[in-house]
Amino acid sequence: MATPETARGVQGLTRVELLALPAAVDLDTANRALSIGRSTGYALAKRGQYPCRVLRLGNAYRVVTAELHRLLGIDPAEAAERSELCA
Repeated sequence: MATPETARGVQGLTRVELLALPAAVDLDTANRALSIGRSTGYALAKRGQYPCRVLRLGNAYRVVTAELHRLLGIDPAEAAERSELCA
């Protein structure tokens, strides 16, 4: 059964997109990776209940990509291996 956010069109990121993320991402990107709606994601971050650690930089929220990968069960070494294969 779809959650309200997925029913409204929140789409997650593919494995390739996740592996291509920079060291830290904005909250909207992390929300997409976790298939969390924007309002829900910001509310969780504000309450300190986001599924992984959120950094507050001024008015902006950032999520460390390594923590996002860990939460999603993605091996960060896989990204390094892929980049070496492409070189």
